[in-house]
Amino acid sequence: MNARRYKCPSCGAGLEFDSTLQEMKCPYCQSVFPVEDFIENTSSESPMQAKGTDQFGMYRCGTCGAEIIAEESTASTNCPYCSNPVILTGKVSGELMPDYIIPFKLDKEAAKAALRKHLKGRKLLPRVFTEEHHLDEVKGVYVPFWLFDTTAEASASYAMTKTRIWSDGNWQYTETSDFEAVRSGRIRFENVPADGARKMADDLMESLETFDFQNAVPFDPVYLSGYFADKYDVSAEESRERIAKRINTSVFDALLDTVQGYETVRKTGGTVRLCDTNVKYAMYPVWILNTTWRGHNYRFAMNGQTGKFVGDLPVDNLIYWKWRLLYGLGFAGVLYGAMWALGVL
Repeated sequence: MNARRYKCPSCGAGLEFDSTLQEMKCPYCQSVFPVEDFIENTSSESPMQAKGTDQFGMYRCGTCGAEIIAEESTASTNCPYCSNPVILTGKVSGELMPDYIIPFKLDKEAAKAALRKHLKGRKLLPRVFTEEHHLDEVKGVYVPFWLFDTTAEASASYAMTKTRIWSDGNWQYTETSDFEAVRSGRIRFENVPADGARKMADDLMESLETFDFQNAVPFDPVYLSGYFADKYDVSAEESRERIAKRINTSVFDALLDTVQGYETVRKTGGTVRLCDTNVKYAMYPVWILNTTWRGHNYRFAMNGQTGKFVGDLPVDNLIYWKWRLLYGLGFAGVLYGAMWALGVL
């Protein structure tokens, strides 16, 4: 398998893509070079002998000669011995080559700052978590995504009610009228994403949306240098069911918005047919942050383009129940005051 390394013309070290400068930068001599210079010159490849199982492969670093063990899906990594970036081009070439890539816009320091902001002001967070948690890893990863362009032809039926209340001075009357409605239409969707990596939780990746596809560029391995990347191990065909569910939800929400002016609305049936479907393969930038606290691992993620940050936090049970108690007492006090004002008490 071939590996590609972009050498610094000044000192010979491995260049990395700098998200802040949007250029190639040498981490040793700090020299900066235009990305375009390396997109045009993609011949600096050195052969690497690969061996191993279907799950892992062993590769020899072209810089220091050390053996690198990588998962079968790994497309870009760093040598654990000399730290030089290594791109396993066989994982992102031919039929496996992505169509597009959104380069990182935010760097590692931005991800750390986002974590600090995420922890700030959390009333239910154990106070010692901020001081005691250990940041084990901050890793920039290009996550493989399938992007679906499709047209949804949909129809839905609804049962609705309207209620009219009036009084003649002696009696109060209530009239409930029943209605039925049918809605149909066509909606075009573009770049609906589904992550193609099994190791990335679907709900975590979906919570990082949206990525701005207008910033996508044609794929070139130069953007992977200095970051981790995996080729897809979930096929586009396997992603279709998940995409269909997401589109169905959006379509029925859009149709429901057209049924206005009723007290109750209930969907009684509906169908969605997807047609004119086209699928693209892209890589999107994500920062992964792993922390450890009291034997538990907590994973956070940041959109490497927009800075959107997500992740679960531990809850201090004592503070939680204290807030529940205060809330309950406050509600009881308001209820007592209202009943006293109405003369019930």
